[in-house]
Amino acid sequence: MPVRTVIQLGDPRLREVALGVEDPSSPETAALIRDLADTLSHWRSATGYGRGIAAPQLGVRQRVIFLQLPGEKPWPLVNPEITTRSEEKIIVWDACLSFLSIFMQVERHREITVCYQDIKGERWEFRASDESNLSELLQHEIDHLDGILAVDRIADMKTLCTREEFEKRYRVASPYAVSG
Repeated sequence: MPVRTVIQLGDPRLREVALGVEDPSSPETAALIRDLADTLSHWRSATGYGRGIAAPQLGVRQRVIFLQLPGEKPWPLVNPEITTRSEEKIIVWDACLSFLSIFMQVERHREITVCYQDIKGERWEFRASDESNLSELLQHEIDHLDGILAVDRIADMKTLCTREEFEKRYRVASPYAVSG
């Protein structure tokens, strides 16, 4: 499957709410997941960034996200939904393939419970914490499905910075410290 263009900040499609996937095992869903995987892989190799991607970033209005965590198996999630959120919150650095030139600190819930379907349509539920930064990553990607962007969740506008400044000052202590 081809590497697809990641739509960028300002494109109104990023603000649309994605539609549920009727058949997670369909050939169309499989093709979308391959496109997400190939596109994310390309961005990781080209920039050193990218742990996840959502279908709306490819201009596809479907509730599908794809994660590729360092050292882990590829993980497609169909129709993911956050069902519980901890009261405790954390402040983390965030960026996005749809605006990789800017970074910011955002507020996220420390722990969440996510329900989703796999590519066979089976339902799964799990609890994610800030261990491996999984909770914040899932919140970021699921936000995409609801037309919400990291820039909407900036904790303090003073943390907004360019990629160059982030690399120089903050990357080593962030989830982005391990690249590629």
